[in-house]
Amino acid sequence: MRLGLALGYWGRGPSPGHVPLAREAERLGYDSVWTAESWGSDAFTPLAWIAAHTSRIRLGTAVAQMAARPPTTTAMHALTLDHLSGGRMMLGLGLSGPQVVEGWYGRPFPASPLTATREYVDVVRQVLRREAPVESAGRFHPHPYRGPDATGLGRPLKPITHPLRRDLPVLLGAEGPKNVAQTTRIADGWLPLYWAPTRPEVYGPAVADLPEGFLVAPLAQVRVCDDVAEGLLPVKAMLGFYIGGMGHAARNFHADLMARMGYEEEARRIQELFLSGRREEAVLAVPDAFADEISLVGPRERVAERLQSWREGPVTDLLALAPDPHTLRVLAELNAR
Repeated sequence: MRLGLALGYWGRGPSPGHVPLAREAERLGYDSVWTAESWGSDAFTPLAWIAAHTSRIRLGTAVAQMAARPPTTTAMHALTLDHLSGGRMMLGLGLSGPQVVEGWYGRPFPASPLTATREYVDVVRQVLRREAPVESAGRFHPHPYRGPDATGLGRPLKPITHPLRRDLPVLLGAEGPKNVAQTTRIADGWLPLYWAPTRPEVYGPAVADLPEGFLVAPLAQVRVCDDVAEGLLPVKAMLGFYIGGMGHAARNFHADLMARMGYEEEARRIQELFLSGRREEAVLAVPDAFADEISLVGPRERVAERLQSWREGPVTDLLALAPDPHTLRVLAELNAR
């Protein structure tokens, strides 16, 4: 199992520790470093900055949001950064949810998310292959655009720039069983948000029959510390925000996943508290058991014991949300055993 460093997205501003963490991860032998975006910093610019300060570690987006850019623009970002980094780019994509797609990006959330995702990936791959001008008769991502307000002057184009790698890896963030199943068919890898190594069945039957070479790269908070309960607080804070506020009360993919994992009553309670403005209570309502099974927290010996279950399943890459160099170093040492 390879290790990756997940840096997430910025909060109020850029973190001065991200580049030093990425360089330390590279020194420790980590395979990859990943950035994200939500409704603030973008995913590609920080990754380019990190690329300029490293030489070997692979670079990924976990995830770049599809609603933020047309698929051709996303492919341009990927092929550009792949050239500048000497072939280190991995493109992780996610659809997000109606709250972000419509509220931030000002786009309609697709009526058929699976179809929209499939069309998006197809266009990205056409750009990266550069075999012919890009053409798609898709419902959500037609190329050229031929809608009722089109001029009729658009024509198929292929990228001026020759991509460095036509097989640049494309990974998808997916949560529902149908989405996961489609991901195994159209992508090179999958980026699970909440991964419980002892219960992969919650993502559907596709997890039991993955294609050869398919990447499974879950994100997990990792913290080496003496007090488990205290170490779980950042995990619970993240879960309280995603389960409670990252979506509508009637449509929240993260809450739905938590429910499928056996915590339906708790998920709805977290939503209720968060959406009524009681955010601290929402965080405290996250069960320690749920936070614990999707993270690696505690003393070195405890992390070592629990890490084994991550290595025994289909996970190929553990993307660690690790806040400090000590945790990075301990995780590298334990994984090398």
